[in-house]
Amino acid sequence: MKIIVNGEERLLEAEVVVADYVQSLDLDPETVVVEIDGRIITRHDYQSTLLLDGAEVELIRFIGGG
Repeated sequence: MKIIVNGEERLLEAEVVVADYVQSLDLDPETVVVEIDGRIITRHDYQSTLLLDGAEVELIRFIGGG
């Protein structure tokens, strides 16, 4: 299946929940905001929200610094 992540096409073998996808990218879910098809997903819903074929995903990372 195909999804678009930050404007780039990605191929996945099957549907996956947001939490597992974020983890597969070695990202800390506490520092990432996930938007799917224009809707922000709350961290509480990462475990129950599936990435479906054709989804447009934006991953936004927060980086501290000064």
